[in-house]
Amino acid sequence: MSGNVDEEEANVTHTGPKGVINDWRRFKLESMDQESLPPQKRELLRQMSSPHRPKDDGRGGLNRKMSVQEYELIKEDDEKCMKKYRKQCMQEMHERLSFGPKFEGVYELDSGEAFLEVIEKEHRLTVVVVHIYKEGIKGCDALNSCLDCLATEYTSVKFCRIDAGVTGAGERFTDDVLPTMLVYKSGELLGNFLATNQHFNEEFFATDVEAFLNGYGLLPEKDLVVGGEEEEAAVDVEAVE
Repeated sequence: MSGNVDEEEANVTHTGPKGVINDWRRFKLESMDQESLPPQKRELLRQMSSPHRPKDDGRGGLNRKMSVQEYELIKEDDEKCMKKYRKQCMQEMHERLSFGPKFEGVYELDSGEAFLEVIEKEHRLTVVVVHIYKEGIKGCDALNSCLDCLATEYTSVKFCRIDAGVTGAGERFTDDVLPTMLVYKSGELLGNFLATNQHFNEEFFATDVEAFLNGYGLLPEKDLVVGGEEEEAAVDVEAVE
């Protein structure tokens, strides 16, 4: 019975300052090459990562403060390991808070049937942005490039494009209304923007398209980014004592 309880406790992700430190210590132990460590460091890391209080240690195992020796140890090669730990934390947080599938890049639709399918069968919480374009029409290439950029930042949005000639409704999407941008959610049309480039300057960028869509409340929250300055949004274990 007690063995099962111990195993369950070992798998629990802790919260609060002490819990964060405990999880960090355990992550560092698991991510390091144990065989390459000197025996003294290996044993010290093992003690630091243990979720239980040693019987002969009255200081309380993990719940005690780190010694100078432990602090110096975890400082070694910490930058790389800390980034990995933060990335894992951010990914776990994103998975807990996110709903619906994730997408990569802009999807090219090759027929009217594919167009209808992406509108009608996509997850009910997924925003679908469809760019209807035609080669040689002013603004189409620029909008394609903008959506390529936005697709990397809004992975919960399904960005698609389709040539007007294969939509099956070419009479509706004539050259003068291209590029057209349609926005759907749960099969419902939320935005219908004809000659979209007319809403921008002669030269426009992904940030302009992003601001335009946000102005209509059509984009969800931007994905959490791990790395660079935005990485500071992750838990700063080094600042927790």
